[in-house]
Amino acid sequence: MNQTPSHFSLELIDLRKSFGKTEIIRGVNLAVSSGERVGIIGPNGAGKSTLFNLISGRFAPSSGQVLLNGQRIDGKQPYEINRAGLSRSFQITHVFPKLSVFENLRCGLLWSMGYRYSFWKFLADLKDANERTMELMSMIKLDRKRDMLAANLTYSEQRALEIGITIAGGAPVILLDEPTAGMSRSESRDFVRLIKEVTVGKTLLTVEHDMGVVFGLADKIAVVVYGEVIDFDLPDKVRANPRVQEAYLGTAHAQS
Repeated sequence: MNQTPSHFSLELIDLRKSFGKTEIIRGVNLAVSSGERVGIIGPNGAGKSTLFNLISGRFAPSSGQVLLNGQRIDGKQPYEINRAGLSRSFQITHVFPKLSVFENLRCGLLWSMGYRYSFWKFLADLKDANERTMELMSMIKLDRKRDMLAANLTYSEQRALEIGITIAGGAPVILLDEPTAGMSRSESRDFVRLIKEVTVGKTLLTVEHDMGVVFGLADKIAVVVYGEVIDFDLPDKVRANPRVQEAYLGTAHAQS
């Protein structure tokens, strides 16, 4: 049965997830337009990570739908969702520590460039893949670390590498889980600029606790509280919403 065409990159329709008798996600509805950058915020335990896991296929929903460009992806395996056009990074850095920066990035883009399980091909001979890898390294400002093992990069460099791997496959929808966690304020500012540069034209969803990062990066903000979206609007309107201030932003943000 054909799906109805949609101008939304990502849609969540009455999405629910329970673990035993505990309902964590309670009827989330969200529609993200193509090219839109959305920040997802909420207090600890609100269900933000569970929501990301439902979208990216780590968890199957108890009910409801997840649509990617109008096609249902709920219940699919993570690799199937990735190949359909959605890629995500994680709160804890996932890179190959014993591979170089160049090798990490090349691994991330081979499948999308049509190189499957061809054991008779030498990676060094894949000119187009190697050129694209060099472009990615330059985009994430790691071209001078080409041959350095990922394990020897600084923390912020490892995060940049993971962003590079996430976008390497060319997925039009990107999910970033707390991309600036553990960074200093100056590192976070630089990283926000990097994210903006490398996700131009892509749809972006990010979970982030740093309000400076959220309000500096997102076009719109979704506020999740107790498994429900209580507001989804422009940053200034979300900031002014009394329910949001009470639930999450608090007096500390109001005074900043």
